[in-house]
Amino acid sequence: MAKSDHKRHSAKHKIDRRLGVNLWGRPKSPLNSREYGPGQHGQRRKKPTDFGVQLMAKQKLKGYYGNIGEKQFKKYYQKATRLKGDTGQNLVGILETRLDAVLYRSKMVPTVFAARQIINHGHVLLNGKRCNIASVLLRPGDEIALKEKAKNIPAVLEAMGSVERDVPEYVDADHNKFTAKFVRIPGLDEVPYPVQMEPNLVVEYYSR
Repeated sequence: MAKSDHKRHSAKHKIDRRLGVNLWGRPKSPLNSREYGPGQHGQRRKKPTDFGVQLMAKQKLKGYYGNIGEKQFKKYYQKATRLKGDTGQNLVGILETRLDAVLYRSKMVPTVFAARQIINHGHVLLNGKRCNIASVLLRPGDEIALKEKAKNIPAVLEAMGSVERDVPEYVDADHNKFTAKFVRIPGLDEVPYPVQMEPNLVVEYYSR
């Protein structure tokens, strides 16, 4: 495993361990074999406060999308409050329109971190133009494609052949052509989170 790969894997597992959940439902997570927190007294946890529960919900959601920075994440929250409807649902909708999230959902990459790396390296076309900004928000109908060079990346081929997860209905992926179309913004119940996400608690955290 290349050094940067190893670093990313350990970063992923660090997030998993810190939050006490197998955030991406990956079989290699250190939390699959352990039911309670680290240390011999991990199972005797104090009941967390409301604030603690809200903070945990926020860290989980931020971590899942590749550990988005606080400043950016708060901007998404503020944008979500300005949209019609449920703020928590809106927040998830915004997060799911990120270029790295859509690439991950299309199953052309194994992780959100890999998605970000491939985008940063200029391997992704958005509506036919090179786009190396992972946080770009897509609109329904936008199309992404991998450039020729990226079609031989082992992680890409492995992800597409994996049976670990499915492409959700709001993304239309064509693995033969290495392309995907963002069909629509999903509702919370459509997003295939392996762990329970509670965007309503994230809203509570910010609106304290």
